[in-house]
Amino acid sequence: MENQTDKKITWVIKNFSTLTSKKIFSDEFVVSGCRWRLMAFPKGNNKPNHLSLYLVVADSKSLPLGWRRHAKFSFTIVNQFSDQLSQTEELQKWYDQKTPDWGFTNIISLTKLHAGEGFLVNGDVIVAVKVDVLEVVGKLDVWEESSPVMETIDVNGFQVLPCQVESVKRLFERHVDIASKFRAKNPFLKTACMNVLLSLTQTMCQSPQEISKDDLAGQYAALSYLKDSGFELGWLEKKLDKRKYTDLEAQLDKVEDELFVARAPDVSLYDDNAV
Repeated sequence: MENQTDKKITWVIKNFSTLTSKKIFSDEFVVSGCRWRLMAFPKGNNKPNHLSLYLVVADSKSLPLGWRRHAKFSFTIVNQFSDQLSQTEELQKWYDQKTPDWGFTNIISLTKLHAGEGFLVNGDVIVAVKVDVLEVVGKLDVWEESSPVMETIDVNGFQVLPCQVESVKRLFERHVDIASKFRAKNPFLKTACMNVLLSLTQTMCQSPQEISKDDLAGQYAALSYLKDSGFELGWLEKKLDKRKYTDLEAQLDKVEDELFVARAPDVSLYDDNAV
């Protein structure tokens, strides 16, 4: 590994033309608390006459069961004559135990690499890599105090933040069938729905005085969306209806008070001091 900054890595493959190994690896590097390395097939991986290049989760077999990582990354085969001629490819993928590596079987052809156009100079091929770790399911390999990665934990098939774990567990303990008919499979949509549900349950803890008519309408809209997604929320709908009726009763009491005041006679007309 030649050079490494926060999320950008440069790998110089020395003596590329004389390599005899089927595949080679870079040194390990850490991005956002996750260990990675690069894997290259100098003669191609199921793609003859091409350089194949992959971003690999380092030591993936030693990671705990259920780990997942979502990363966006790019590979650039650097043109050493002109940076404008460099060749870049980009991917965004989820990594897991079954697929601990992602990349390109045909990042560049060997014909182009050996054509003297600046991709292979003095026997060296330079690969520039940029990695952004978007989400981690499970523990980080290396703890970084300033890591921007959103680390999540699986609770009944939903990826939630550590601070949400207890709330989600209580939901499933009290309402076992709450997600038995939930249909979404996309992890992003599942997380979004759970966040909406948590927000809805939190607002239900507020006093009626803190909830405006628009907020109440928004709660019903959120409830309808979650029910359409397959959540069993009859218990929550009852609470929301009760709050609605409580709010209506409060409004009626207020109107009655106002009417009573409006109908009350002018005391000054019956004042003994009135002229």
